[in-house]
Amino acid sequence: MASALRVLGIDPGLTRCGVGVVDVRADRSATLVHVGVVRSATDAPIEQRLASIAAGIRAVIADHGPDVVAVERVFAQQNRSTVMGTAQASGIALLLAAEHGLPAATHTPSEVKAAITGYGNAEKLQVQTMVARVLRLDALPQPADAADALALALCHAWRRGPAAGGAVAALTPAQRAWAAAEKATRR
Repeated sequence: MASALRVLGIDPGLTRCGVGVVDVRADRSATLVHVGVVRSATDAPIEQRLASIAAGIRAVIADHGPDVVAVERVFAQQNRSTVMGTAQASGIALLLAAEHGLPAATHTPSEVKAAITGYGNAEKLQVQTMVARVLRLDALPQPADAADALALALCHAWRRGPAAGGAVAALTPAQRAWAAAEKATRR
């Protein structure tokens, strides 16, 4: 699909790292290419866990040849060990992008939610529902890590892709669909 931007979205995590690949065309329509979760054993030493995450991401890059990588930006949480694992997995993802000569970007959770649903504090189910609608899936992408990875990929393509001229786009297709559904509900 020569006219599409292929984006690998990564929802970093040490136990479950969501990965999603989408093709987004200039008209901002999107097609699912791949979705999954890279897992590491919780009882393995940290270096082996990070190696497992790296191997899984490498395989997705090799199998699907993305043009760009979008990674969820690590944000502060109460649980320090969760933040550390997420930050380490994020670092692995960004390193692999660089090693493969791929541009990479990070997006905050609220930026992704706003791009996908039109609301920066949307619930996980709202994000999953909109991702399924945009990609014309018969079921919600599961688990949430996989749906988040697809949302990251869509967010990046819509906000920073060629259709947006490299600038932040005003209203995404998901936001227009969400607004239309809300308007229909109010009638």
